[in-house]
Amino acid sequence: MEEKDKINQLSEYLSRFISDHKKDFLERVLDQRTRHITMVLEDIYQSQNASAVIRTCECMGIQDVHIIENGSKYMVNRRVLKGSYKWVDLIRHKGKARNNTEACFTHLRAAGYKIAVTDPAPEGISIYDISVSDKLAIVMGNELRGTSSYALEHADVKVRIPMYGFTESLNISVSAAICLNALVPALRQTEVNWELADGEKDEIRLRWLKKMVRNAEIMEKEFLKSIA
Repeated sequence: MEEKDKINQLSEYLSRFISDHKKDFLERVLDQRTRHITMVLEDIYQSQNASAVIRTCECMGIQDVHIIENGSKYMVNRRVLKGSYKWVDLIRHKGKARNNTEACFTHLRAAGYKIAVTDPAPEGISIYDISVSDKLAIVMGNELRGTSSYALEHADVKVRIPMYGFTESLNISVSAAICLNALVPALRQTEVNWELADGEKDEIRLRWLKKMVRNAEIMEKEFLKSIA
């Protein structure tokens, strides 16, 4: 049996154990998911900040969040996340003795992303003027130091949030929310094919069902035995 058929049969089987309401809700959320925009968090050291951004990404339909760990290790803050981490893909770049920002950027460019690094400098482009025609990775930096010199030097574009007060920066979770609120509605108004491919939906649907169905791991083993 092909892997695709196995995934679809297992999804159909597990879906019998959730209500129709939950099934409809799952499909509605899945239809709104996108990988056309992704968020990148570079060396965020306060768990509540990184977790708040992940929660915002999930609410805005962003499927992938990249976490760069050069000097700071990401820690889960379940109180802030409110379960949102279960529904997104966290891609952690945390190799030892290497520049994980460089590794992340290489990964993103191979996947076709244009890299937009946030920076308050006035020469940056306003987040409201950024094109969403290309796949876009928004890079947020450390709470104190901002994005790294490597990130700034290797960005495809530098972006800023227009501000009109004395303070030059916002909390990272607020910044992420503003950026996504500018980009996601703009993306959905274009003719860009921003939705997940059918194969991506199939794979994600199965993972979500496994989180929704009690004892899904045991049930999966028994089901696979029955169709072997």
